[in-house]
Amino acid sequence: MLAPVGRHMFGFAAIMLGVSQFVWHGFATNWFPVPPALPLHQPLVFLTAAMLAIGGLALYPRRSARAGLLLIVAVFMFAEVFWARRIIYFPSLFGTWAGFAEQLAPVVGAALCYLSLGTDADADVADARIGDDRLHWARVVAQMLFGLCLISMGIVHLDALAPTADMVPSWLPLGGTFWAVTTGITFMVLGLAIVFRIRARLAAYVATTMLCSFALLVWFPRIVAHPERQNPWGGTAITLAVAGAAWMVANTLEPVQRWRLP
Repeated sequence: MLAPVGRHMFGFAAIMLGVSQFVWHGFATNWFPVPPALPLHQPLVFLTAAMLAIGGLALYPRRSARAGLLLIVAVFMFAEVFWARRIIYFPSLFGTWAGFAEQLAPVVGAALCYLSLGTDADADVADARIGDDRLHWARVVAQMLFGLCLISMGIVHLDALAPTADMVPSWLPLGGTFWAVTTGITFMVLGLAIVFRIRARLAAYVATTMLCSFALLVWFPRIVAHPERQNPWGGTAITLAVAGAAWMVANTLEPVQRWRLP
């Protein structure tokens, strides 16, 4: 059964991120911009690392998965506080909004998985066909939020075109700029497909595939080249977390979407 795969991928990413914080005694600041001057900064590093690792392990048995999701979401929401702080101070910088959206994507996926684990189907609400109207619309809103997160990821690829192109492996044909633009536009199209519920399940699976390919082609070689640096480990973990979230979102979408009125 493939339904738990997204949840398991999400758990692996959480464990990886938590272990990286233990090893380097710090947050992966590109994604968790917690100020070093924050009171109790070091204890918070280890506390959130433990929450990620324990939460990730808890996602593997179905009976403890809900508790694990809550632990992981709490850590990502903690990071969102500091992205919100950046938005307040730098509202005109799209990168701050994009950072907030990137960390929101795992939260949305985890929330949808949490709801689905209350059904008889393992993380597959679409097949369970249950839930009252309020729960149905809560899922729809969450799915649309995830689509908006993908759109934001696409825009940031185009907004930061040069840095994105530099991350593309040099051996790929057509050059880094081509792939940066192509993936940026693709993310935007996939996000719109989810928002407007046009082959949304397929779009979420395609997004999962893209994100896994980024982890494999972009981040994994950086781990091999510089295993002593936290950044590539953090980048791989966050990418896999969003990929797992995309799979979890896909599992809550019907193969062909229909708007259901209350």
